[in-house]
Amino acid sequence: MQAGIASSISDIDAGAWNALVASDYPFLQHDFLLALEQHNCLEPWDWQPVIFQIHDHDELVGACASYIKNNSYGEFVFDWAWAEAYQRNGIDYYPKLVTAIPFTPARGPRLLARHNDAGIKQQLIKLILSFCEQQNLSSCHFLFCEQDDMQALQQQQLMPRYDYQYHWHNQHYADFDEFLAALNSKRRKNIRRERRLVSDTGIRVEILPGDALNESQWKQLFDFYQITFMRKSGTPTFTLDFFQAMSHRLRAVFAYEDNRAVAGAICYEGGGVLYGRHWGCYDHFDNLHFEVCYYQGIDYCIQNRLHTFEPGAQGEHKIWRGFLPVKTESAHWIAHPQFRQAIADFLQHEEQAMQQYGEQLMDASPYRKT
Repeated sequence: MQAGIASSISDIDAGAWNALVASDYPFLQHDFLLALEQHNCLEPWDWQPVIFQIHDHDELVGACASYIKNNSYGEFVFDWAWAEAYQRNGIDYYPKLVTAIPFTPARGPRLLARHNDAGIKQQLIKLILSFCEQQNLSSCHFLFCEQDDMQALQQQQLMPRYDYQYHWHNQHYADFDEFLAALNSKRRKNIRRERRLVSDTGIRVEILPGDALNESQWKQLFDFYQITFMRKSGTPTFTLDFFQAMSHRLRAVFAYEDNRAVAGAICYEGGGVLYGRHWGCYDHFDNLHFEVCYYQGIDYCIQNRLHTFEPGAQGEHKIWRGFLPVKTESAHWIAHPQFRQAIADFLQHEEQAMQQYGEQLMDASPYRKT
């Protein structure tokens, strides 16, 4: 077994990399990571790729895509308070190492190993932690991990952290009405009312594959993507070239009023999952956000027999519309001994609070009791 480190995903053969992913999870495919690098999505926001590799002779048998960072932007597992505590004590929190998909809060594999070999994963973790120590990095963070990766990371004493997202699960519904029938009366009536208020205005909604968009539609979709960031004083992170490079994965949702596009949303599809990401609207229309970002996605999943719809991070209001809380997990290594203990104490208290929070969320389920 030989260990190696690359500074770009382009240094690794696409076929060998995708063979390790061993699923249709879209955000860790070679073309997605390469598009981030090639289309100017990483450098402006200081995501510096570090690709860890394990080879068995000439065969790539283990890999992990990580990034050195000098900020916490675009991660969705918030450690700004940790950075501030470091600063107050005159210690540098940045740079740090993050293993995550940039600007993408979607659960998925993080430690790639041939046949999901646990021994190879342990070698990867030790390689990564050794790199952090050699480079004097303050910390190492694995975000939105799957359960088997969490087990491997906790065996190396990384500290777990939890949060919740809201996902819709397809129970083999024949159509949207059958989904509504699974809800309690109050929520069923509310969804029908919200959809009716949109349809009564004459607004028409359609979902198109990215490969089918023409130049004008691409421009409109990118305008919608940028609008929300500008209204919230944020900064767009993806480029039009990036979206077009991922057109085979992208699903575009357009809302039309009198044949004029007035709103749009961007989704990705892969592995039987629809991932909702970005939305924008030229004007204000009551309930149009719910229709474009939630109900159209649910309907699309039913029609195309996708098993899950992940509409993005946060948003308790999603529960009332059929999305149930799902625990998300991350793991953290802290180099500084005193801060490691302080953060461990914080995470222990946070875990207790999150457990109570999760129980409250489940109590708000809109589905009929069985």
